[in-house]
Amino acid sequence: MQSSSINWTDLHPTTRYAAEIVMGIRPSCEMERLACQRHLNDLQRQATPNFPYVFDEGRADRVFEWFERCCRHVRGVFSGQLIELLPFQKFDMGEVYGWVHMETGQRRYRKALHLRARGNVKSTEMSGLALYGMCADCIYPPGQPELRKYEHSPEVDCAAVDKGQAKRVWGDAREMGMNSPAISKRLRIRRGYIEHTTRGGLLKPLSRDTKNKDSGAPCLVVIDEYHAHPTSEIVDVSYSGFGKRLQSLMQIISTAGKDAENSPCKKEYDFLCKMLRGQVPMQETYCAIIRELDQGDDPHDPKNWVKSNPVLQEDNAYAQELRRQIQTEHDEAFGSGNPDKIREWLTKRVNQWQKDSENKYMSTIHMNKWKSLAVPRADFLVLVKGYETWSGLDLSKTTDLTAVGYVFRLPEGRFAVTAHGFMPSDRATQHEHSDRVPYRQWQEEGWCTLTPGEVVDYSFIQSFMQQMEREQEWFMKEVCYDPYNATHFTQELEKQGYERVEIRQGVQTLSEPTKFFRELVLKGLIVHDGSPVLTWCLSNAVEFTDNNGNIKLSKKHKDDSQRIDLIAAIINAMVRAMVGDGRVDLNAHIMGDDFSF
Repeated sequence: MQSSSINWTDLHPTTRYAAEIVMGIRPSCEMERLACQRHLNDLQRQATPNFPYVFDEGRADRVFEWFERCCRHVRGVFSGQLIELLPFQKFDMGEVYGWVHMETGQRRYRKALHLRARGNVKSTEMSGLALYGMCADCIYPPGQPELRKYEHSPEVDCAAVDKGQAKRVWGDAREMGMNSPAISKRLRIRRGYIEHTTRGGLLKPLSRDTKNKDSGAPCLVVIDEYHAHPTSEIVDVSYSGFGKRLQSLMQIISTAGKDAENSPCKKEYDFLCKMLRGQVPMQETYCAIIRELDQGDDPHDPKNWVKSNPVLQEDNAYAQELRRQIQTEHDEAFGSGNPDKIREWLTKRVNQWQKDSENKYMSTIHMNKWKSLAVPRADFLVLVKGYETWSGLDLSKTTDLTAVGYVFRLPEGRFAVTAHGFMPSDRATQHEHSDRVPYRQWQEEGWCTLTPGEVVDYSFIQSFMQQMEREQEWFMKEVCYDPYNATHFTQELEKQGYERVEIRQGVQTLSEPTKFFRELVLKGLIVHDGSPVLTWCLSNAVEFTDNNGNIKLSKKHKDDSQRIDLIAAIINAMVRAMVGDGRVDLNAHIMGDDFSF
């Protein structure tokens, strides 16, 4: 499709937007382009034996006119003004409401998932559509509006995970209806219910707490913030009520969430992405419009934010304020180094799913930053040759992974870290199956040592430490150890001339260095040798937080095979290294590209 060959004035707004996205005139993500391409492909095959649907522009225009003649904003900078639909909204609504069966006029789509970032008027749209479902939704053969029929006793459900959230869309619809003469004359709007004055029916909130959820026959169900639903119960129960009406529709709206492993919304999202990519059969009655950052996009680059925030395509007061707010929240989240704030920003503002439901110590953005700070091992050893170092020990069980870690203070406030693992060779095969990592390959590559027998031979740890001192000319400042299982071994080290320091494992001791290490990563003030064992342990670590906001590292469960020993050893060393010459002021040592993400 060539831009010069298109008569743009002849295109319906839904089709025009789809063409602009596919041709790259408007910025978009892969999923939005595929949704738009689907619309254009369907236009080429409409009214055929294998695709008995047509795009009825009149049915789409009817929804547009409903909003622009009857519906007013209920909050924000445009509060009280009639809604003027943006181009992306005309695509979304036109796609869902414009496609109908070529003979009966029944709506094609039974389900639609709309996934985009916070602040992009999802709730406002759904409030207006809920009122449309009560007042103006109808059915007629394509091109014959004079034959339109309305549902008797329409039922519209505004569903959410709890009562408060369910009442949000319902409450906005109530206020929108009260502020519109055209709507308020059609509906009887009371504090607790909304019904049609002549055709009956009910517009109501619905949540898990609502009794008799399965007793209705809905014309329209709005599922709000589906990412927050722990199960698909509301969706399943509501969908089971379809079939009693001619063209029931479920509109699912959400942002991404933080429980990517268990969320029913994420499972729905995964399926629909595969569908749009052609990896599973197309579900002709399921519409998916997903706006998000593409894999590999830099979430810190404001130019990418429009992909998940289609409002930013426009140049109006609301878009300008939204962009400022996204930037402010970005700076606060990443400036704080708080993983909860970072996850919140990534899910709500750029629509990226997070796998951090178990309170991971290092968020996705932290792990990406950590990996970017690696240098080749040979370069690392040259960098730290001749330096003094703090060594940390985490000996754990003698049948499991154990570790020695090193922390070096570099000029200009930077730190270098490395660690080495030890595993009993007779247990390596068993642990490769349980831990699902290649210990034997790691040994061949020099990242860990498999000691003979059933238990870790601590003499190999001592030999390794002495070898590194000798070959790399390191000066061992202190050996910092977790007292668990380490007393005898560290006494032997002391006899060899090492100065040992016991590191108590409570939050009072470990909280500040644990937070400090994470801040160093985020600020770009860490350098490491890319050890896959250390990176694996770091990605496994979960943080335990007490009532005072102090943290320490932990595994998800005490018998979990997702081990953290190497990062635990480094944190033990960091307890002493960070105060070796006084606590470092991170903000005073940010230089040049070190602050880039």
